[in-house]
Amino acid sequence: MTTLAPTAITATAPPEIRPYDAYVYAYPHKTAYRPLPDGPALRDLWRGERKDALSLYLHIPFCEVRCGFCNLFTRIGAPDGLTGRYLDALDRQAAAVREALGDEEDGQDEEPVRFASAAFGGGTPTFLTAAELERLCDIAERRTGVDLRAVPLSVETSPATATADRLAVLTDRGATRVSIGVQSFVAEEARAAVRPQRRADVEAALGRIRDARVPVLNIDLIYGIDGQTPATWRTSLDAALAWRPEELYLYPLYVRPLTGLARRTALTDRAWDAQRLDLYRRGRDHLLAQGYEQVSMRMFRLPGAAPQGPDDHACQTDGMIGLGCGARSYTSALHYSFDYAVDMGQIRSIIDDYTATDDFTRAVHGRYTTGDEARRRHLLQSLLQARGLPVADYRERFGADPHDDFPTELAAFAARGWLHQDGAGPLLRLTAEGLAHSDALGPALFSPAVRAAMAGYATK
Repeated sequence: MTTLAPTAITATAPPEIRPYDAYVYAYPHKTAYRPLPDGPALRDLWRGERKDALSLYLHIPFCEVRCGFCNLFTRIGAPDGLTGRYLDALDRQAAAVREALGDEEDGQDEEPVRFASAAFGGGTPTFLTAAELERLCDIAERRTGVDLRAVPLSVETSPATATADRLAVLTDRGATRVSIGVQSFVAEEARAAVRPQRRADVEAALGRIRDARVPVLNIDLIYGIDGQTPATWRTSLDAALAWRPEELYLYPLYVRPLTGLARRTALTDRAWDAQRLDLYRRGRDHLLAQGYEQVSMRMFRLPGAAPQGPDDHACQTDGMIGLGCGARSYTSALHYSFDYAVDMGQIRSIIDDYTATDDFTRAVHGRYTTGDEARRRHLLQSLLQARGLPVADYRERFGADPHDDFPTELAAFAARGWLHQDGAGPLLRLTAEGLAHSDALGPALFSPAVRAAMAGYATK
């Protein structure tokens, strides 16, 4: 598509902006969720929703260690019996959710219940033993009705837990993608990120994954680690490329409150921003030269790699069923989950509460996403993908043009050179520099109400 100067939107020269505001994994962020005082019944929430292409996500909140940069909902280790109690609760929740979804056989003229994709995340799902992973798969299949061998199934793992017996269970049950967090192949950088690992163990784990013949291997790498240089970044990139993974994710390092690195360092200056941008561009260009396609700021994929769902890894689509105390569920009107925390003591308490819960028939914590929020979410999750937003799709869904709904935001993006423009053409798409600044662009699309809710969240 020919790139032309903006004609539909204009703006004056923009002020300087920092490129790393926040990683927009989901909108609204869980810090904007609040307790739902009415505790809406799941059956009411899902009544009338499309249920013929659901996404299923099972969350396992356990890791063998906690990396210094991690603010995910996970705890280190599990006392005797905790994983069993957690799976018991997961089984109860799955049964309650499946009953709430209904089916065409229940006489209520509902949409048929069908799943289009599944994922096990965390934490580290492979923290579970091989036998526990079998049970996890049984819960997914027998309780929700998903056929794991018939849909894309993605599973996260770690070097220490990607063992042959666990991988055998996953491949036998239909896993099509395994994602492993390596972060760096350089020992000094792994230590700086407070990630205890040996390169030999990482390479051995990658070998076992390849031996298991999983169709898609993803490797996560991080740039911006203290002491990292262009040369050491290239070392990690080339070490990963030696395995010719079908996917690679390149993440900028963030130092977040209550994480290990937040207590040890204060990497917040503009020189660090410049370092991360430089390393990102070097990594992007190197992967493109090696034949990878850029899917988003973070994601790179080999052409021809097997797709992993209707929208691949965009877990923001309506029709998300999340099971587990750290998982989110999405209907067209409400995003809901359980309470969220980063502090280890708070996480333990939430997990304990979850395992003691008998009644999973109601949503307890969430945020409604109708009207303007739905438009923002659709624009945000589409625009942050390299393929962009088809304007006709937006018009069909919302009966308006995105330029009319978001004139100020899109004018600011255009003024910064972040948008390709073909007049008022058919595709709203980020430039290379727009993609590079996704972590500034995404938060700029947050609504004032969501910003206020996030600002009012007490970190715990």
